[in-house]
Amino acid sequence: MIPQVRKLDSYRSFTAHLRALGVDMPVDEILEPGGALSRPITIRDGSAGELHVPNRFAILPMEGWDGTADGRPTDLVQRRWQRFAAGGAGLVWAEATAVCHEGRANPHQLLIDASTVGQLAVLRRLFGDGQVVGLQLTHSGRYSRPDGVPAPRTAYLHPLLDGPSGASDATLISDGELDDLVGVFVDRAVLAGEAGFDFVDVKACHGYLGHELLSAHDRGGRYGGDFTNRTRFMRSIIEGIRAAAPGLAIGVRFSVFDTVPYVPGPDGVGIPATSGPYRYAFGADGQGRGVDLYEPLALVDMLRAAGVGLLCTTAGSPYYCPHVQRPAFFPPSDGYLPPEDPLVGVARQIAVTGELARHAPEMVVIGSGYSYLQEWLPNVAQAAIAAGQASIVGLGRMALSYPELPLDVLAGRPLRRPLLCRTFSDCTTAPRAGLVSGCYPLDPFYKARPERVQLAAVKRRTKLVGER
Repeated sequence: MIPQVRKLDSYRSFTAHLRALGVDMPVDEILEPGGALSRPITIRDGSAGELHVPNRFAILPMEGWDGTADGRPTDLVQRRWQRFAAGGAGLVWAEATAVCHEGRANPHQLLIDASTVGQLAVLRRLFGDGQVVGLQLTHSGRYSRPDGVPAPRTAYLHPLLDGPSGASDATLISDGELDDLVGVFVDRAVLAGEAGFDFVDVKACHGYLGHELLSAHDRGGRYGGDFTNRTRFMRSIIEGIRAAAPGLAIGVRFSVFDTVPYVPGPDGVGIPATSGPYRYAFGADGQGRGVDLYEPLALVDMLRAAGVGLLCTTAGSPYYCPHVQRPAFFPPSDGYLPPEDPLVGVARQIAVTGELARHAPEMVVIGSGYSYLQEWLPNVAQAAIAAGQASIVGLGRMALSYPELPLDVLAGRPLRRPLLCRTFSDCTTAPRAGLVSGCYPLDPFYKARPERVQLAAVKRRTKLVGER
């Protein structure tokens, strides 16, 4: 039986449980006012110069489901960004924004083009002068659903993912189309710079196109096969942005390691979808069950040579291994029960991030996976920063329920426990049911919306509702 983190209510019980798991996770018993989390840090970009981040908290990029049909922000989007702006994080890695309609992951994802950039500029102006704010540029590739039904563009044939993602009959994206898409990314980066964003992210994570190309061993042509070809898409976009917008800094969020896809077993617990070798996981061991950092570190070296000074780590994909990518006690409605204590997944991400940070100490490396820690998030974050296992700690789901957590921690105030994300996964279940983004269990604004009733009905129809 996996204990919930909220029940590990003392330093002694929390650390004893970590020892019982055999997990090596940094954690401080006492939070220090003015300590590691309060210290500023400087991002040094090879073209754009320096960006000064006032503290060690970041808001991570998430995918919104509440824009307009043509990709413009709504009042709901503005409310979310306002909360992030007021929450005290020194860096905001703003949400996944598609570079073209056909690359949108859902019909209400934000889109950046000439028609929407003015409204994105209005969002950017919500943030204070001291905050560093970037925009994540994305093409969803295999998981594109711009009109609400699967419309995948895949990099290669995949024996396990083509069927579940609706890509069995999809046409592979061609080298010529990728060449054109490089130009689109560059054009959208220029627009982001004009809108006032400090940096753009060339997204390469979570099974989307930029990530899938990193594992395109079986693809022919200029974008598949060896490491040089598999990184060509990312490298070409970065080179294009450098030429077209030299004053714009560049960050990269990438899945440092991937795994074999998981499916629900007979008891609802996730199990690997295959028992044999698995060659489609970037940063994995050939079986898709262990981590091999040889190529991820080579990618970091490539980015460092390109002058990229900002990285954000994550892992796997929410579509086929959510327990690895986003450790949670409660799975989304279409997911599976965690096959390991989620603290093991958190520790894995912290350890891998630490390896990258040690490999490239001159780069700013943002870690992910911290929300599951709940009450212990600040204590682990402080220890991880002090130990050099990350430069900045990123907040994802936690920022939906409790965006002011950085402000409270930095001011030395106690955490507001009713706002702590308990990883109910409603922020995933709701969008997958076609409902708007938000924290329905803990944010009073979403509790009062009619979608909460619809969400409850969706959950009642699943087998994974309620505590285990």
